[in-house]
Amino acid sequence: MPELQGRVALVTGGSRGIGRAIAESLVDAGVRVAISARTAADVEAAAAALNERVEGSEAAIGMVADVRRYEDCARMVEQTVVAFGRLDILVNNAGIGAFEPVAEMQPETWDAVIGTNLGGVFYCTHAAMPHLQAAAGGWVINIGSLAGKNAFPRGAAYNASKFGLIGFTEALMQEVRYDDVRVTCIMPGSVATGFNGRSPEEGADWRIAPGDVAQVVLDVLSCPARSLASRIELRPSKPPRKN
Repeated sequence: MPELQGRVALVTGGSRGIGRAIAESLVDAGVRVAISARTAADVEAAAAALNERVEGSEAAIGMVADVRRYEDCARMVEQTVVAFGRLDILVNNAGIGAFEPVAEMQPETWDAVIGTNLGGVFYCTHAAMPHLQAAAGGWVINIGSLAGKNAFPRGAAYNASKFGLIGFTEALMQEVRYDDVRVTCIMPGSVATGFNGRSPEEGADWRIAPGDVAQVVLDVLSCPARSLASRIELRPSKPPRKN
């Protein structure tokens, strides 16, 4: 089992929800973590809370960034490497949703969803790849969605971004597998977070918990070097019955 102690990870969208849970689990496993968010207050509070989990050392840093801007992504990677000396793991988690008919959707809404959920993954991965290739066991973990294989009405922008993410992930996986960089897409179904304005408590009795996704991330990172979980579907085990 690969040793995570001393490794360094960058988690985008790491101030809350799935990203926050992933960052917490990584810190608890001995990984030093850089997180990003678009709001300074959110990312500063999250980084402070992460550091409180590890006594006597700086386990985490927070950065304000918009993954739709390549310069922000390149700066995040550079700041992570300056702070911690290396980069081993990139978790592309930042994402947004917009759910409305194509005929009613504004072009700027489409651009924001595709730019965040797909463009941001490319930007961060492009900036991080030289460091991951130098890490002797780097990893890219993309947080996708079951919406990447199951289209639904009013979901055109979100579906397109997540369908595209699967294609990007699997092409990248084949490109860098011989550089000792492994690439995985984790595809959760309904998760109890504040995504798209929903209360984190809504459906918490049956939806996937953010910590469940974080556990899958740790499981993936613990795979022997000879194996690769390239695509993982994660769904609620007992969703409400349909009448």
